[in-house]
Amino acid sequence: MGVEQGLSQAQKDFYESEGYLVIPDYASPSECTTLIKRMDELLRDFDPTTFSIFSTTNQKANMDSYFYNSANNISFFFEERAFDENRNLKQPKELSINKVGHAMHDLDPEFRKFSRSAKVSAIAASLGYRRPAPIQSMYIFKQPGIGGEVVPHQDNTFMCTDPPSVLGYWWALEDATKENGCLWVVPKSHKQGLKRKFLKEGDSVRYDVPQPEYDMSTFIPVEMKAGSLILLHGDLVHQSYENKSSKQRPAYSIHVIETDGTFYPETNW
Repeated sequence: MGVEQGLSQAQKDFYESEGYLVIPDYASPSECTTLIKRMDELLRDFDPTTFSIFSTTNQKANMDSYFYNSANNISFFFEERAFDENRNLKQPKELSINKVGHAMHDLDPEFRKFSRSAKVSAIAASLGYRRPAPIQSMYIFKQPGIGGEVVPHQDNTFMCTDPPSVLGYWWALEDATKENGCLWVVPKSHKQGLKRKFLKEGDSVRYDVPQPEYDMSTFIPVEMKAGSLILLHGDLVHQSYENKSSKQRPAYSIHVIETDGTFYPETNW
């Protein structure tokens, strides 16, 4: 059964058991190239005079209006180490961006087409979603040298519905390896529940509890070939390390929620 018809029973069983599932060859080379080239165009037209440093370690720099408003925009976020002590870029902007988010799935034709495809819907439907809808999208550059680690987290922390329904789709647009910062996951961690929430309060955001401590020996790497897709349960703990290679490790991700019979809290960012 092809992915156009959704997941096979074996794939569904693995996802339910482990909290993630890798689907090789989901996207064709031309589809990957189309997204990469489209992002190159968006970045070329980006004016870096207004920006936010995206801190993936302490995450305090996320708490500004630029980040807050990015939920409904195509916004660019620089790496922390992209700047010198005088706040000047140390390299071209193309090598300085951490990610772009968080509404390409709505606002850009190429990303909207990819994010709202029949294949995306079929996968969600095969997992029991009745009216799935993408709620967030990100293009992640994972720059060489300065591409920071992403600390262990759960996607439901940031956009949890009631009842929980977040399903993450993460595509490797080029090969993702341990050297260039592939994802690491804790299998079966989705069965241990949500550890903390990221809450909106007025024009600011905060975490309700401190970052949990995790046993790092429980993480396993998920290396992926270009075009592969990994599905992530909203409660699955995952992370990525720094990119130690000489090239970017581009990836595109969306988060899908169930909109039939669920409540999306106003406290969600």
